Amino acid sequence: MMDAMRATVLHIDDCPNWVQAGERFEAALRAEGRGDVTVEYRLLSTTAEAAQTAFAGSPTLVLDDEDLFPSAGRTAELACRIYRTPSGLAGIPTTAQIVDAIDRRRQQ
Repeated sequence: MMDAMRATVLHIDDCPNWVQAGERFEAALRAEGRGDVTVEYRLLSTTAEAAQTAFAGSPTLVLDDEDLFPSAGRTAELACRIYRTPSGLAGIPTTAQIVDAIDRRRQQ
């Protein structure tokens, strides 16, 4: 039996990238043989809500309550997030980057 995983996209209303981020998260999970994991979406509306999560800007991809792309950038501010990708800065990581992040997390 596989370990249960919790996948969540933390996002704010004003950031347009959360839907595509979730789609890439789902694709990465399928690539890892974890198509059984449902990606949940959590809208953060207040700084208090953001402060109680692993939020580091929208969208933040969280696996088992930990940011898949940890940085010193954790924030309670309701702001968009920027990721470094092979093609430059972007509002979401690539699917391959998400697969790599899941692999790193599973090896811990």
